[in-house]
Amino acid sequence: MQQSQQNQKVSLDNSKIKMAIRAGIPLSITTYTLPREMSEYMEQVLSAFLNELGQQHMENYLKYCLNELVTNAKKANTKRIFFREKKLDLFNDDDYARGMKNFKEETLNNIRYYLGLQKQSGLYVKLILQTRNNRIKIEVRNNSELTFREYKRMHDKLSRAQQYTSVDQAMSQIIDQSEGAGLGIIIMILMLEKIGLTEENFQILCENGETITRIILPINEKTQRELNRASHEFIKIINNLPQFPESIVKINRLINDSNSKISQIAMAISSDVALTADLLKLVNSVTFALASPCRSIADAVKLIGIRGIKNLLLSVGSEQQLNGFGGSSVAQKAIWTHSYRVAFYSYNLARNFCAGDKEIIDDSYVCGLLHDIGKLVFSAVHNDFLDSVKEMTHQRNISADVFEKLLAGVNHGEVGALIAEKWNFPDIIISVIRHHHEPDMAPPANKKLTSLVYLADMLAHYETHEVDYYQFDLDVLKMFGIGSEKQLSVISAKLTEAFKEE
Repeated sequence: MQQSQQNQKVSLDNSKIKMAIRAGIPLSITTYTLPREMSEYMEQVLSAFLNELGQQHMENYLKYCLNELVTNAKKANTKRIFFREKKLDLFNDDDYARGMKNFKEETLNNIRYYLGLQKQSGLYVKLILQTRNNRIKIEVRNNSELTFREYKRMHDKLSRAQQYTSVDQAMSQIIDQSEGAGLGIIIMILMLEKIGLTEENFQILCENGETITRIILPINEKTQRELNRASHEFIKIINNLPQFPESIVKINRLINDSNSKISQIAMAISSDVALTADLLKLVNSVTFALASPCRSIADAVKLIGIRGIKNLLLSVGSEQQLNGFGGSSVAQKAIWTHSYRVAFYSYNLARNFCAGDKEIIDDSYVCGLLHDIGKLVFSAVHNDFLDSVKEMTHQRNISADVFEKLLAGVNHGEVGALIAEKWNFPDIIISVIRHHHEPDMAPPANKKLTSLVYLADMLAHYETHEVDYYQFDLDVLKMFGIGSEKQLSVISAKLTEAFKEE
């Protein structure tokens, strides 16, 4: 959704807003001159973002805060250009006082000229919205780092805001007229107080040449509680979701028995003709890039290993069960196509980035394939079943809005994990399904594999232009040594080309 072009009409893309919320990835809008159309667009995106999260009660207050922060950021950029044009040193006290004397009047009278210079110099204002871990982050950045004087003045205004109990009281007093009176910041703090926040929810910092102003908001706890309740109730009444195939359960018991011989395991699998065919088809796919075709389960066990075979059995069994649950819809086919791609990417990323960790390589395919199992179940259920779920949520006083969010995929990681628990999957697979959009929340032992599946999932969306480079988690990119979009694009292109051979 990142926007950076001026002088062109921008339209709201609700699908990107919904996806960003479900995946916990940031939305970013960049502007160089902040025309009226861009200000309006930012407000529309903020409204849609809050509406999707069920936080409409904050909208008017946060719109004011947003306008205040982006206007201040634009003004800071203009100030840099003005001082440069006047050959004044922003860091010199005398020059600063001389420049600020006429700054407002001169720039307003010739605003197009100064905004044009801002754009030529690459000075931007960037809005970032993100929701993760039950918090909303609203961030405004500009690449004009605050001077010590400016930083001090800003904190003085924040401290002064604590003296007032209302906007009327603040407006009735005269405050430093040289830079817009600072009244806007004070009103903003008072606005935040009206939605139960304090100055602690507002941060100002300088980092890597940027000034960052940030508002951190807790998501309405009631909404999150209802989502979790609805997710658990949904799982409880999935009577039509069959237990995992008994044939595969028996084979897994055999695999888990330390006294079992490889020949016994191979014989047990081979006795199921359909299962053998599915398994050999998967093992011989381009994903595993075997040097020569594998013609028997015994060979497959030797080549892939016991853990690998066990995970492939879970993959095959899950696909059989979910497809038998009514999986013929266009939506479900699209999810499976995406899941195959993520499984392929996960396995190949694991072989390249985790070459020394056989367990991660063995687990990568099944975790990639089943990461969206929650979405797959939602896409497969029949309308009469959905009606019964809707009735259940109504009886338990769960709002219709929460139910719609559940069906749209919000909380699908939690729903998928609950299904995996129902089928007694290994803890590592359950954990990756639950946290594949938030790898930083995964237990330390599972973080690398979860991050790998997150990266594979994001690369699949990156390939279809659903996400941009800036939306990737920087910690994940750093974990795998990816330091630039060029590097990421090369990886994406290689994976895309290899997957075409599937």
